[in-house]
Amino acid sequence: MKYAKAEIISLKNSTEYNEKWVQEKIGHDPSIIGLGNLVVKSSERIQVSGGRLDLLLDDLESNQRYEIEIQLGKTDESHIIRTIEYWDNERKRYPEKNHCAVIIAEDITSRFLNVISLFNGRMPIIAIQMKALKIDDTISLFFTKVLDVISMGDEEEFEKETTDREYWENQSSKEILRLVDSVLAISKESAPGFQLKYNKYYIGMTKDGMSKNFITFVPRKNSIILNIKYESNQEFDDLLKETDIDIMSYDKQWNQYRLRLNESDIKKYENLLIKLIDKAYKRYMNLD
Repeated sequence: MKYAKAEIISLKNSTEYNEKWVQEKIGHDPSIIGLGNLVVKSSERIQVSGGRLDLLLDDLESNQRYEIEIQLGKTDESHIIRTIEYWDNERKRYPEKNHCAVIIAEDITSRFLNVISLFNGRMPIIAIQMKALKIDDTISLFFTKVLDVISMGDEEEFEKETTDREYWENQSSKEILRLVDSVLAISKESAPGFQLKYNKYYIGMTKDGMSKNFITFVPRKNSIILNIKYESNQEFDDLLKETDIDIMSYDKQWNQYRLRLNESDIKKYENLLIKLIDKAYKRYMNLD
């Protein structure tokens, strides 16, 4: 194999290449940035607050979505603010998705890496440094993740902000909360004695003052999202495929199935839900 010395070139100072060119290369093959099996959902996406999001990418294997902002040269304040703003716009627009902000730049300076790190843990953000390498008449892009997502915390951290039933009735409705009650009643077939715990971001399960979130709920206006904590499993998949339940996704971050349920789903598939919840409870409690 022949050896060839590569030359690092500045895209910002180049007369041949620009940000649009980089965007097109990533759009043609999103795998080059090293975030997995991604597809382009949108490019140059117009934002309600003004401006355009460079790329919006979806993970084919999860519920993850990436808001990508590309910058040639060194990172600066405006691009970081734009990255966070566009991420915030998209997560509000599609709250059923898991969103992650991504800034890609040729030079992520230590100063701005520290600034970006301050947001990490509060919001999911990734910083990727991009280098353009030239060998003879060929150019290649090389991407290095210099800041990965810090875990958003475990369930206990989210539960620091507790609420009450009235809060969730205002977020959805009393009728929708009664659907949560219906699933709670179903869960008692396997896990008697559990009660609902009302947190700001979801409704969990508790017993004897201890959180045991083998299932959680996110009430919406016309339905509930039921999260069933269980490793991705072929048996689970096959059982769900035989129904017309809205299977939103499998959330790899929290290892849980996300199902959208309405009243008719709960009545029609009560026995199936009992079976799935029983499996989740036993796995969570190490009883299987």
